[in-house]
Amino acid sequence: VYKRQFAVLAHDVQDLSVVSSLLQDAIVPVFDMVYLEKEATFASAVNRFRWEDCETVTSGERVHAGLRFDRVNKVQYRQIDRNGPDRFIFLFSIAYDAGVVVGHFAGGAAIRLEVDGLLCVLKDLDVPWPTIWRPEHNSD
Repeated sequence: VYKRQFAVLAHDVQDLSVVSSLLQDAIVPVFDMVYLEKEATFASAVNRFRWEDCETVTSGERVHAGLRFDRVNKVQYRQIDRNGPDRFIFLFSIAYDAGVVVGHFAGGAAIRLEVDGLLCVLKDLDVPWPTIWRPEHNSD
């Protein structure tokens, strides 16, 4: 059954919290992250778990999506090997405060974007597919 694709636009912290929740446990290929300095844009392809449409406790779906931040002046990476293009990192959350967006990843990795105002788009790019690998979180 085809599931409708969607796009989410974030202009403020509340909007970004929705984007962050939709991207929790996304798999992000390091090779597919790019900062386009002349366009003041940071973009990434992601493979996200569809938390919003999770029908059972043992399975779910994933979908390819695009994530874009505009008005970006500077990008900094922490504990992300940009020379390892075959590497994947796992996104936990995205936060925004006082002109700074921070993506928090597994293992203490992070991406910090200095921005002139928050403008973010998350858009599904493909048809979702089923997966039996549902992300799990320890309550510890």
